[in-house]
Amino acid sequence: MKKFIIAIDGYASTGKSSLAKQLSLHLNYVYVNSGSMYRAITFFALKNGLTPLNKENIDRLINLLPEIRLDYRTNNVTGISEIHLNNKNIEGEIKTLEVSEYVSLVAEISEIRKFVVKIQKSFKNKNGLVMDGRDIGSVVFPNADLKLFLKASEQVRAKRRYDELINEGYTVEYKDILENIINRDSKDTKRKDSPLIIAKDAVVIDNSELSINDQLDIIIRLINSEL
Repeated sequence: MKKFIIAIDGYASTGKSSLAKQLSLHLNYVYVNSGSMYRAITFFALKNGLTPLNKENIDRLINLLPEIRLDYRTNNVTGISEIHLNNKNIEGEIKTLEVSEYVSLVAEISEIRKFVVKIQKSFKNKNGLVMDGRDIGSVVFPNADLKLFLKASEQVRAKRRYDELINEGYTVEYKDILENIINRDSKDTKRKDSPLIIAKDAVVIDNSELSINDQLDIIIRLINSEL
């Protein structure tokens, strides 16, 4: 079977990463979570006292971009690639509500988007790639072999995120998660650079009531019938 690029875009907490991970394992493809790049830079900003994101701190963050090295390394236990910031595995540290509150603001910064997109495009020659994010099919890989766009209701997405954080030991309130989801949707769709849009040739999947296995079945059928 031909190995190709699969782009998975969608709203916050639609399960893009979970689906992309399982799809990459099923196909034996490289998996890249592009959103983790923005979260890693946000984590870097928080750790270096670059909040609130006023002009001074944004300028400082931009100037520090050359000091940020992002790469992915495969977890030998799970088989999934995990993000490293300057040689440190931060996969488990970038999912906090604090990072979530700032990540859309960080992702709005033009210089940071260009920095991240350059890294994303470097994966083009991988032998089979699944990448998820907000603008993979529209900006990063507009010629991707298969483009998917995931959506679900705000309430369903907030509940999923709440359950995920609770299971990981965080103390959070559902209402705060829902508010964060609504705010992120607004920022993602209204930002000037690379706003969240549905690529014209993307397959839209509303997964409000679909399990990951249901979604995998849909995608595998698409691959087998169309590609």
